Amino acid sequence: MIALGLILLIIGLVAGIPVLTTIGVILLVVGLILNLVPIGGSTRRVW
Repeated sequence: MIALGLILLIIGLVAGIPVLTTIGVILLVVGLILNLVPIGGSTRRVW
């Protein structure tokens, strides 16, 4: 999800499409939050 958000963000900035930029930022933030916050109460993260 982080990679997809980053790709959409770059494409949106290069092509000048604000919708892709917005979707890219949203996916990037959600991907980072889901990666950093442990789900299910487990504090163990497998990198």
